[in-house]
Amino acid sequence: MTRFSVNDRPVEYRMDPETPLLWALRDASNLTGTKYGCGTGDCGACTVDIDGEAICSCLVTIAECEGRFVTTIEALSRDRSHPVQQAWVAEQVPQCGFCQSGMIMAAAALLRKNSNPSDAEIDAAMTNICRCGTYPRIRTAIRRAGRVMRGEERIAAAPPPGIRPADAARAVPALRTPHGD
Repeated sequence: MTRFSVNDRPVEYRMDPETPLLWALRDASNLTGTKYGCGTGDCGACTVDIDGEAICSCLVTIAECEGRFVTTIEALSRDRSHPVQQAWVAEQVPQCGFCQSGMIMAAAALLRKNSNPSDAEIDAAMTNICRCGTYPRIRTAIRRAGRVMRGEERIAAAPPPGIRPADAARAVPALRTPHGD
């Protein structure tokens, strides 16, 4: 049995200790926001936060997580209010969206350490691959999220999950339909 914390909850996996964390999260915990991309740590789609570091979960076994703290995209912010999530929406970063949870987790880890990173620091931290090539928007969103974290800017972007479409349209005028719903 392997014991550690996932999204601030203690977990105990009764799986082979050599199971990659990615599969324990997706298959045993049903935390499917962490995506399988390459299985070799090259794409970053499976990036999670382990003890404050952005790490590809396909490269870490659950045995290596013993006693550690793992945070997935599901717990970064339950209401999507994290500055990185808000900046991602405001800067219209996603296209296909597949890489986004890993990108967001890597960006959040970077900004937690340095809320005003240089372009070189962003490039060094953001090794994730975006198949759609939204890198300029990613860099812009990271800079914007940093300003929010430093208290220099506020973002009113996405409505929280679970909101009715009509209420979302009142909160975000761009979501209004011709019929008002």
